[in-house]
Amino acid sequence: MILFCEECGTRHDIEEDNLKGSSYKFACHTCNETLIVSLVAKTRGKNAQAAMQAKNAHGDTTGLEPLRVLVVDDSKMIRRVLCDIIKSDPGKQVVGEAENGKVAIELMRQSKPDVITLDINMPVMDGLTTLKHIMISNPTPTVMISALTQEGATETFEALKYGAIDFLPKPKQVKGGDLKSQQEEILRKIDLVANVQIESIRYLRRPTMDKRQDLTDALECESVLAFGASEGGYGALLNVIPRLAPHLPAAYVAVLHQAPQHVDAFSRYLDQCSQIKVERATDGTRLKGGTCYLAASSERFIVGKDSDKLRLKIDTGSLPEGLGAIDELMTSVAETLRNRSAGVILTGTGDDGLEGFSDIIREGGTAFVQDPVSCLFKETPTAAINLYTVEYMVSDKQMAGAINAFVRSLAH
Repeated sequence: MILFCEECGTRHDIEEDNLKGSSYKFACHTCNETLIVSLVAKTRGKNAQAAMQAKNAHGDTTGLEPLRVLVVDDSKMIRRVLCDIIKSDPGKQVVGEAENGKVAIELMRQSKPDVITLDINMPVMDGLTTLKHIMISNPTPTVMISALTQEGATETFEALKYGAIDFLPKPKQVKGGDLKSQQEEILRKIDLVANVQIESIRYLRRPTMDKRQDLTDALECESVLAFGASEGGYGALLNVIPRLAPHLPAAYVAVLHQAPQHVDAFSRYLDQCSQIKVERATDGTRLKGGTCYLAASSERFIVGKDSDKLRLKIDTGSLPEGLGAIDELMTSVAETLRNRSAGVILTGTGDDGLEGFSDIIREGGTAFVQDPVSCLFKETPTAAINLYTVEYMVSDKQMAGAINAFVRSLAH
C-alpha cells in the first residue's frame, strides 16, 4: 500500500502483509504526524462478488454464499419492502433489521453484514451519526436509502462525506414497471457497493481551515490538475478536494457528468468543507492557486492563456466525434501547461477522459488514477491503467496526499 502524509506529502510504502487487525498506526518520518490506516478485511464480500460475477456470466449462483445485508430504517413498512426486494434475489440474504442506529451497531457485531442499507431520519440515533460510528469502528459498504438522499441534496453530500458509498431515494409504493425498475436499481446498488474495498484513513489532527481572500488572491497558479469524474464522482471528490493543502500554487479543475444545477449545489457544499476554495467554473475566470473550479460536462470548459494569465474559457465549437468534455478539458490543460499539467481519472464509466489523459502524458504531464478497488464504478479507471503508464494509482482517500506531494515537488 502507498500512503501519502496529508500534512507534508511524504510517501510511505506499507507492506500490506504487515497490516494486522482492523487498523495500523504509525508516525510520518518527516513531520511526525500520527496516521491511522483502517481497512476492512479484504475477504469481506468476496463470496458475494463472486456470486454477482457468476450471475452476470451464467445466471447461476448455486453453491456460492449470498451477500449478507443489514437493513436499517425506522419505518416497519419500508423495512418490509426492502427486505422483500433483497430476498427476491437468491444471491442476497437479510441478516438483520434495525429501527435505529443504536440497534444497527449492536446487530452489526452479531450479523457481520457485507452491505448496510441505511436511513437518515431515525429516533435514538440518526443515520449520519450511525454512519460515523460504522466507518470508525467497523468500516462496511453502506448505501443510503432515504427520502432525504436525492440528487444534489445536502444530506446526500453529508452521507458521502462520512463514508457512504452510494445513495438512493426510498422506494415508492407504485405498481407496474416503475416499481420493478426501483427494485432492480436497489439490487444493482447493493451489488455495486459490495464490490468496493472500504479503506478509511483517519488523521488525529487536521490542519485548520484558512481561506482568507487576500492570501488566495495573491497565490499564483503555476500548475493545473484536471479531474474527470462521472458516475460515483461526488463521493470520490469529497475524499480528495477537502484534503488538498491550501496555499500551494496549483489550480484544480473538475468536470462532473451531472446536471449544472446539481454541480451548483455540490460546489457550495464542497467549498464549506474544504481547506482550499471551491468555485463554479465560469467563462473568463482567471485561475488562482489554491482553488478548485467545478464544471458540468454539458458546459465544455477549457484552460487557455490570455495576456499570459491562465483562464477558463467556454468552448462553443462542436466536439470532435468520440470525445467528451473531460477529454477536451484535459487536452487544453496539456497543450497549455505541458509538464506542469496533471490528469486525474476518478470513478466512472465510459471513455470520456481517456483521450485527454493520453495528451497530458504525451506532453510530459503527470497521471493519477483512482485505484479501481476503491471505485464504485471501475470501468474508466481500469481502462486508463490498462492503456497508459500511470505514475500514481491510489485510492480516493490517499489521492490528496499524492497530489499535494506532486504540487510541492513542482514548486521547488
